[in-house]
Amino acid sequence: MNPAAPHPTPRVRPATPADLEQIAALHTAARAAYLRGRVPDAPFDAPAEHARWRDAWARVLHRDEAPTLCAVHRDTVLGAASYRPRRGHSPRAAPGTTVALHQLHVDPAHWGTGVGRALHSACLHAWRAAGHSRAVLDVLWHNHRARTFYTRLGWLPDPDRRPAPDATHLALTLCLTPPEHRPAPAGP
Repeated sequence: MNPAAPHPTPRVRPATPADLEQIAALHTAARAAYLRGRVPDAPFDAPAEHARWRDAWARVLHRDEAPTLCAVHRDTVLGAASYRPRRGHSPRAAPGTTVALHQLHVDPAHWGTGVGRALHSACLHAWRAAGHSRAVLDVLWHNHRARTFYTRLGWLPDPDRRPAPDATHLALTLCLTPPEHRPAPAGP
């Protein structure tokens, strides 16, 4: 993509099975790009990896309990996000109030162009409309680009979830309740 050219404004919409090939391809490319820095010679963009992610996304796109959104410009899918309500994983959250962001991937050719922010914003809107008060996600520890992205959007380390035993993932959380609607802290 030409850095001097204006970035396309994506339209975010629900993903459909017709988007499967493009979502699998961009997921494979994004994963290869962020993992290549850690394991330079691994074949993360090999046909077998694409097939693996295609199969995984095919299952996700057919689940009613795992909404999937995609960011589209013209007929090209530039990014995708999928999430699910989480039941009772936190002592501080009532059942059904937490949502887990399982996937958010943007085609590497469109990193830094606002596609990820558009997907994130659409997720926030959907989560709040569904009554969720808290969101959680896991991010690969060494994926500094993603960690910076989420930090800029207000995500914080999740005090209710310990790091992975092998320290490969960081658990993050985001409060979805506006400050004026949060309960006051308990007194002494």
